[in-house]
Amino acid sequence: MSPDLLNGLLEGLLAAQQGLRAVLHALGLAPEVHGQPAWPWGHRIAAEMLAVDAGHARQVLLSLLCAGAALLALAVSLPFQRARPWLIALAAALLVFAPWPQAHLLLAPAVPTSLHQSPTGFAAGGIVRGQAVYQQHCVRCHGADGRGEGPDAPQLAQWPPNLNGTLLWKRLDGELFWRVREGMHNRAGVQTMPGVGSALRDEEIWDVLDYLQAHAAGQMLREAGTWDRPVRLPGMAVQCRHGRARQSRDLVGQRVRVAVAGPGVPLVADDPRLVTLVAGALPAGADAECQPQGDPQHKRAVEQALALVLGVSAAELPGYQLIVDRAGWLRARGQPGKAAWSEDDLVCRATAAPAPPVGAATAPVDGLQALIRRMDAEPVRLVRGGFPH
Repeated sequence: MSPDLLNGLLEGLLAAQQGLRAVLHALGLAPEVHGQPAWPWGHRIAAEMLAVDAGHARQVLLSLLCAGAALLALAVSLPFQRARPWLIALAAALLVFAPWPQAHLLLAPAVPTSLHQSPTGFAAGGIVRGQAVYQQHCVRCHGADGRGEGPDAPQLAQWPPNLNGTLLWKRLDGELFWRVREGMHNRAGVQTMPGVGSALRDEEIWDVLDYLQAHAAGQMLREAGTWDRPVRLPGMAVQCRHGRARQSRDLVGQRVRVAVAGPGVPLVADDPRLVTLVAGALPAGADAECQPQGDPQHKRAVEQALALVLGVSAAELPGYQLIVDRAGWLRARGQPGKAAWSEDDLVCRATAAPAPPVGAATAPVDGLQALIRRMDAEPVRLVRGGFPH
């Protein structure tokens, strides 16, 4: 199955589940739980299996096509009385002989918040608040570095997982939320992670999850030199010339370069190919195309969130640059002191770098333009719990 067809199938199944939940909520059959309509069943579509098993995905697609054809045959049979028996028989045959997948492959356990989506927008302020909550409530088990080696970890029935890899992207937002709120148990029913219960507000749990994602992204970049999963630019209030934007999300649809100013760091010049957003301390009298706005606390939160996703300390941050694609994903990193951009700076990639043709001439290339072309030609897609978002 082609990637585009598989993504279409997964997106359709996610939209169908969300639509069904919305209808049930409107009918009063799916009440709100933690601020969003609950998923009323104990199972959902197992997108994880569809994403890794092409044969299973084809089987599900064929079954859906058979079911759709059966419904069409029944609908056509209504106005045609003479042909109705044949059309009904055709619909029954389609349903009987469809290659229905096994239930244990098609369905995965679900919780009431399985289809909940984070309402935070991955905001810089929330990331920083989540860091404080993590240090107060989570660090004793999960450790200051998120590797699951906190002082209380040996007392648990199972060691906490390492949160610095791709684990957070393998779970749906709402299921991560539920695990933090309600805790986790193994197959024998033994508690492996205590839940926070009412000790944290819903907003604090979402902030913790944002912090964990930002921290994991930074650790991946620090250790492997890449973001294996797409990461958004932390949300912030911004002030741009001519009042073009008030929030960083208003810049989606444009390429954005984020540069962190600081003592001894030359201020980057504007470039018509992208919007330049300058964080950090600007030199006196200097002007930037866009910059974070608000009180000093907000600006510090922006710098702290950027430091987390880069995997560096706040003191190391000045001089770093980031390029954000038109969809709002962080794609490239420029390190302090580097004079020019190149394709090597692309740290969130859809594919491996293409090898140059044998014997190809090495003509001078504008590194930033080559980077932009490749970034535009190879868009990335966020996948959570097997579902594209």
